[in-house]
Amino acid sequence: MKSSPPLWLKNIRHCPSPNCDERPGDARVDLLVIHNISLPPAQFGGPWIEDFFLNRLDTSEDAYFQEISHLRVSAHFLIKRDGEILQFVPLEKRAWHAGESCFQGQHRCNDFSVGIELEGSDEIPYTDIQYQRLAELSKAIMDVCPDITTERITGHEHIAPGRKTDPGPAFDW
Repeated sequence: MKSSPPLWLKNIRHCPSPNCDERPGDARVDLLVIHNISLPPAQFGGPWIEDFFLNRLDTSEDAYFQEISHLRVSAHFLIKRDGEILQFVPLEKRAWHAGESCFQGQHRCNDFSVGIELEGSDEIPYTDIQYQRLAELSKAIMDVCPDITTERITGHEHIAPGRKTDPGPAFDW
């Protein structure tokens, strides 16, 4: 990773999540993991993803929220359906997005990865603007974290097979 602060990218809305911590001292950030999320499942819009990553999800809004309200998760970034990008965790910190995971024999992918969530669902096509913003954001991240190469961009489904399915078959690699 290039020099320190600021590792909040410019021209992106910052929503600092408490769901992050320090990376191990020897961590080299060299992996980009693409995810999807929708709250409630397969529904788009609303403040629910942001609220979830900020631990303020109102469980009275949807029965599903009661099932997940105890979880403490985050990603570095979210790309909404309309292309808006939010950053929840600065790049030098470890976001809690990958869970139990392994990439090319290296376990605990949160230690050395950047997580991008696309507002979406495995089976519903993503929007053109999301792909455009994903390409722009990936380049910006790779400028700051030059050890991330195109060969080191993967899906959650590839680092947690059998446990995760995102970004799913609707994602056009």
